[in-house]
Amino acid sequence: MPLEHRSTFGPYLIRSWQPRDRAAAVAVISEVLQEYRLTCEPTDSDRDALEVEDCYWETGGEFWVVELDGVLVGTAGYRPTQRGDGAVELRKMYLLPQARGQGLGRYLLSTLESAIQQRGFTDIWLETASVLKEAVMLYEASGYEAASGVETARCDRVYRKRLPSPANHPVL
Repeated sequence: MPLEHRSTFGPYLIRSWQPRDRAAAVAVISEVLQEYRLTCEPTDSDRDALEVEDCYWETGGEFWVVELDGVLVGTAGYRPTQRGDGAVELRKMYLLPQARGQGLGRYLLSTLESAIQQRGFTDIWLETASVLKEAVMLYEASGYEAASGVETARCDRVYRKRLPSPANHPVL
């Protein structure tokens, strides 16, 4: 059974994905990709958004959705990756235009980072495309450093962020 997440940011509810969210989550991802003239690939690089149970839950990851008044306006997830011990890949962090520019993306990223760190992972990797300028700026402002090893055809950037081990932080 997957971990359960639930938090809020202003009027937005961030919660764990449920099977009933499958079509709406893929629609959000597709809409954002189309906005930036990128192609949604449900049988390839976006297959994980359709197969959350296998691609996130069964691998030890999490997949979240963002709701506003019961309507999905965003997605985000992470799952372990082969890029190293204690490494996860941040995936499918997309917000529809009406959910941008309010700090929600920054909140979502920091909340994901906290969840990742609490689970004992120490390395976050992500791939993105230069055309997603707002995302690139967010990642760079949040301490992600350029790396190499693009694996997704529509992406041209790879970033990495090392997290401090939870054991190195005193409990307050």
